[in-house]
Amino acid sequence: MTKDMTAGSPVKLIISFAVPMFLGMLFQQFYSMVDTVIVGKYLGVNPLAGVGSTTSLNFMVIGFCMGVCNGFAIPVAQMFGAREESKLRRFVANSAWLCIGFSVVITLIVASACKPILRLMNTPAEIFDYAYLYIVIIFCGIPCTFLYNILAGIIRSLGDSKSPVVFLAISSLLNIALDFISILGLHMSVEGPALATVISQGVSGIICLFYVKRKYPILRASREEWKPDAKYMKRLCFMGIPMGLQYSVTAIGTLVLQAAINGLGAAVVAGVTAAQKINAFIACPVEALGQTMAPYTGQNIGAGRLDRIGKGLRDASLAGFAISALCFLTALLTGRQLCLLFLDAGETEIISYAYQFLLFCTGGYCLLTLVNTVRFTIQGMGFSIFAITSGVMEMFARVLAAVVIAGKIGFTGICLAHPMAWIFADLFLIPAFFYCRRRIEKKTSV
Repeated sequence: MTKDMTAGSPVKLIISFAVPMFLGMLFQQFYSMVDTVIVGKYLGVNPLAGVGSTTSLNFMVIGFCMGVCNGFAIPVAQMFGAREESKLRRFVANSAWLCIGFSVVITLIVASACKPILRLMNTPAEIFDYAYLYIVIIFCGIPCTFLYNILAGIIRSLGDSKSPVVFLAISSLLNIALDFISILGLHMSVEGPALATVISQGVSGIICLFYVKRKYPILRASREEWKPDAKYMKRLCFMGIPMGLQYSVTAIGTLVLQAAINGLGAAVVAGVTAAQKINAFIACPVEALGQTMAPYTGQNIGAGRLDRIGKGLRDASLAGFAISALCFLTALLTGRQLCLLFLDAGETEIISYAYQFLLFCTGGYCLLTLVNTVRFTIQGMGFSIFAITSGVMEMFARVLAAVVIAGKIGFTGICLAHPMAWIFADLFLIPAFFYCRRRIEKKTSV
């Protein structure tokens, strides 16, 4: 069930690993996309805007959890590449202990802070209750988020990107069924889709847990290997926390951006919400290529195959550029039709906002490709601290667009925020990659 990524054609390995990752991301998007479609169609514009206004806050917290899990998986990939199986199991065991602690603490903090944060974000009064009800339920499901993402990250670090897709497919179907049951059958409001998301992710995590216990003998730790170890926890935190903070720091910029969007009224909020859902869906292949680079790089670092890292980064980036062009063409030709998944045809003003925002985002996917491939390569090399700096660059660009540019040119400034953020991040990440590579070359040559 594992795959050695330290030998063979880099481009073939990366693409074969990225395709299941891409399918998995599509299923993940169903969690939020189906919620949005059903809320927009059956509950109306204000509930849709309420759910959409929590996107940045959701990304800041859930993104931190996912980033931490991805970071915890990197030492596992490195030990797998180095064939250090006992150390691999110790990293897995200590990851489990850390995830339990993180999930409890984060859930208690963020669930109690939802209302003050939504007020700071200038959430319009007519959608505030919808936003709060939705996001507090999502945050109460953080343990489910940790359960699935740490297990999926460990499986991918062993070279298996296919199994998590199966679990997500099952949970996505469950999510869709629960959405319809909660809204059409039980006549619930936005709490229905929120509960459906939490329950579905919990189910996928439990299925993943049973599968790992049965199918991965390499992960069967002894009682000694299960003991908490400060040395392993320290290294895991050094890798995981910076990756989590990168998502959160980036999200601070999106929170400021969301506050600026909220200030433009419910129509703009609804339009941007629809566009962001479509954008997240279309961006999946670019995101998958990027995330593939962490386990690929981690395994090759562990095996001492430094020559394969640059080749892999080049091949993944070139593939991403080609995909970016196709994504923009898709948005240009079908963007307005895609908006009808979330909005009624008569809401022409909202559709116009959504289409404009979508074109600006997809037009910058070549920049996003480099952000993803270079960032995850650096993280796989073990330099997770650089993730925070790139997140700060993105945050600064989004704040600049929201506070300064949007104040002068209005909604177009909002549309420029994401492409500007990717430019700023690339200006840091590309030189950082060459610096990290030189550091590793010097270390291995000693």
